[in-house]
Amino acid sequence: MADENTQPRQQKTYHKKASGAALGTVKRHSKDSDLKLYGSCFCPFVQRIWIALEAKGIPYQYVEVDPYKKPESLLKLNPRGLVPTIQHDNFACYESVVLLEYLEDLNIGNALLPPTNPQLRAICRLWADHINRHIIPAFYKTLQAQEASAQLQNAEQLKTHIDTLVQNAHSPGPFFLGPALSFVDIHFAPWMLRLSRVLKPYRGWPDPEVGSRWEAWVQAIEGCDAVRATTSEEALYLDSYERYAGESSFQV
Repeated sequence: MADENTQPRQQKTYHKKASGAALGTVKRHSKDSDLKLYGSCFCPFVQRIWIALEAKGIPYQYVEVDPYKKPESLLKLNPRGLVPTIQHDNFACYESVVLLEYLEDLNIGNALLPPTNPQLRAICRLWADHINRHIIPAFYKTLQAQEASAQLQNAEQLKTHIDTLVQNAHSPGPFFLGPALSFVDIHFAPWMLRLSRVLKPYRGWPDPEVGSRWEAWVQAIEGCDAVRATTSEEALYLDSYERYAGESSFQV
């Protein structure tokens, strides 16, 4: 018979406030600005845009919202009530892939796509599409799968898609195009961070092989100022993704 004092385990939930370095960035960008980023601290799609704003040095205001309780202020800008959403003066736009292109088209700050090489710009967009079509879906399939066999199969697919991207990155890097953060890096960075902060504890995702091109890229992303400024403490990600991972765990 179970101990009558035993309480059922309460599942953790998503965080509604940034922590660590990201909280400091929120405070620095709390004043009114012509460009506003409506986001949620745990959302990787939001972090894409956040990293880009920091990397490009574009003035902005960060507005934290709860996407599951869609405030009227957000719905007025985005009828679907999703984040990220940007308000720039009287213009509103959403979808992280579109927003990255919009920020680049503003021609403010550091260029994330090679400004004078249309062929290389096209190649970057192709690899960004690879991230969106293959890597991100495989990440969530691995996280959400409850049977060990499905977790293993999805993890192998995720590894294959990442390997393909790494094999086509600039050598020696450390970023995708070389020594500086750029368009493809920002597309992938939030999920690269969540490999160690989410997939490792919940699915046993392995650390990069020492001395590999993959390790160099991960270390460069982890050490990048724009990435660090938008990253919360690890507990935020662990708690926020528990409901996706469920009860099962398997070492991939």
